[in-house]
Amino acid sequence: MNQVFITKLAAFLPNEPISNDGIEDILGMVNGQPSKLKSFVLKRNGIKTRYYAVNRHGALTHSNAELTACAIRNLQDDSFCLDDIDLLCCGASIPDQIIPSHASMVHGCLGISEREIISTSGACCCGIQALKYGMLAVGGGHAQNAVCTASEMVSPLILSRNYERELENLQALKKRPIIAFEKDFLRWMLSDGAGAVLLERNPNRHGLSLRVDWIDIFSFAGEIPTCMYAGAQVNNRQELIGWKSYRPEEWLEQSIFTIKQDVKLLAQHVVKTGAKQLAASLKKRQINPQDIDYLLPHISSEYFRKPLAREMKGYGIDIPQERWFTNLSSVGNIGSAAPYVMLAELFHGGKLAPGMKILVLVPESSRFTYAFVSLTVC
Repeated sequence: MNQVFITKLAAFLPNEPISNDGIEDILGMVNGQPSKLKSFVLKRNGIKTRYYAVNRHGALTHSNAELTACAIRNLQDDSFCLDDIDLLCCGASIPDQIIPSHASMVHGCLGISEREIISTSGACCCGIQALKYGMLAVGGGHAQNAVCTASEMVSPLILSRNYERELENLQALKKRPIIAFEKDFLRWMLSDGAGAVLLERNPNRHGLSLRVDWIDIFSFAGEIPTCMYAGAQVNNRQELIGWKSYRPEEWLEQSIFTIKQDVKLLAQHVVKTGAKQLAASLKKRQINPQDIDYLLPHISSEYFRKPLAREMKGYGIDIPQERWFTNLSSVGNIGSAAPYVMLAELFHGGKLAPGMKILVLVPESSRFTYAFVSLTVC
């Protein structure tokens, strides 16, 4: 297999950054009341600003496909234009529609002629899955180049209006009209954005490139139950029941399409399982953790920073905090787009030099998948 290089990186974050105080101005108040959980979650997740692709009236300013297309357009310069794209690989947790595929809609937004496309789905790891497909295609000689993307457009699902029918139903049943913790929790965690990279067989003639050394992706769905989900509900037997099994009126009454997360299951597995698998990948590749110049961990919350460092250290992976790079506090948790946006900011930030090693760590809590990407600056 030929070497593959990331030669261009770009991001797109919609509209103006939203401070912690302005979140409910955009997302709205559930049942007309400020959330009691909001300050609790924000103190722990460390997010100061984030971006939403909706305005103060709840109207969309961009679709998911448009966010992605904007990031791709930002790759263009004197040496590369949209018509040069050979393969388009697009990952998204929640695309704008069920059919057509997300990559089809992105292709349509770009308005370019026929070419190969691939869509990857899932949650936080789907962007890395798109990257691996592109790497294998370019490295195997099946494509001249590949544009790989990841994007998230979650804000429409966490608007207050999505919970109104459920609360009305609770009132009719003479129950307390309060949104469940696993739903309210994520309203203060998630936001929108997109990232894109260009993969080529040769590095840039001028300036830096990132050689893709290897990508490992592991699923633990055969061992661990579902933790984060949308378009489904967990029943009394802890089985995940998809939206097709519910009547249309139940989609609203139970907020089936909002995003939920079992935070107890998250805390139990996300750090321990990830650190253990990372150690296995580094051992298999015979990599000394001391040789890693930058660790880019996709942590959904600063709450997990110390536990992750402690767990990694237990496996002999002791990477000092000054080598950790994350922009969670300024861009928010943008799921699958987070690794792309982090990497783009680091790449364009003037901190890299030839020979440096970068390790990207991406946990996905939906059914627990982990992705690791090793890059060398050249």
